[in-house]
Amino acid sequence: MLGRTANGLYWMFRYIERAENIARLVDAGLRVSLTRTGSTDEDWDGVLQSAGVRDEYVELHGKVTTANAIDYLLREKTNPSSVMSCIDSGRNNARMVRTALTRETWEATNECWIELKQLLEKRVKPADLPAVIDTIKRRAGLIRGAFHGSMLRNDLYNFSRIGTFIERADNTSRILDVKYYVLLPAVSQVGSSLDNFQWESILRSVSAHRSYGWVYDAEYRPSNIADFLILNRRMPRSLAYCYEKIVSNLRYLAEDYGERHSAHDTADSIRTMLKRGEIGDVMDQGLHEFLEDFISRNNQLSVEISEGYRFYR
Repeated sequence: MLGRTANGLYWMFRYIERAENIARLVDAGLRVSLTRTGSTDEDWDGVLQSAGVRDEYVELHGKVTTANAIDYLLREKTNPSSVMSCIDSGRNNARMVRTALTRETWEATNECWIELKQLLEKRVKPADLPAVIDTIKRRAGLIRGAFHGSMLRNDLYNFSRIGTFIERADNTSRILDVKYYVLLPAVSQVGSSLDNFQWESILRSVSAHRSYGWVYDAEYRPSNIADFLILNRRMPRSLAYCYEKIVSNLRYLAEDYGERHSAHDTADSIRTMLKRGEIGDVMDQGLHEFLEDFISRNNQLSVEISEGYRFYR
């Protein structure tokens, strides 16, 4: 396969996943802000930090306000990680590799772009925000469903899946960091009803609330929730699950092409760390520090994949 095609598929699905996950990050911030009795602007400062766009936001708007932060994350054209920017980029990559996609996948992507372009043409009213977030998640899910139901399981599929799960791992770690490092108001709140409601909100934002209850009987303990979102290999948005899929798809590529790259060793190392890890060790290291290190290693893997498979535009 041409590196340009692999690059287009990889980034198409990273952008689609990122659009959904930015919406989930906004959802997490929105849900947690509802627990506040005073100003919620500081909450959105934390969300912007976790999205990795705070500095760019400050350059554009200066002071962080709830309305501007939400608009920046959903619609801002100068923000390459806004939902609308991601959908634009995802569609552009899909158009570039149109002949590598099934008709169903292309149509689902194009319809997503058309609907969200109309939906996000103007600032979203606070009352409409939950419905808009649900629409973004549903449209991204329709693209995935069309893709899974119609694509041949070959190297085209593998590059698409790797892009999806590298992006998902990055965003799950960022959403978890929003709660644990940024949004909890004080150590004295740990274990309180406010703390528990915020953890529940984080679980709901990653569609993990019910499945968490099946595993832990709905008892909201920070260590259990961190374990579920980091180390549980059956939870489809956990870091461990993402790396099971990344490693397996990289293995298929190695078998198809008859060669391995540094990316394979990096992915294997991260998977082993997550497979053998204990949540107690993670908490002892410091959850924020663990997540920062993970994000850095995940980004390094993306660079190694790009170099190893000679991505270019």
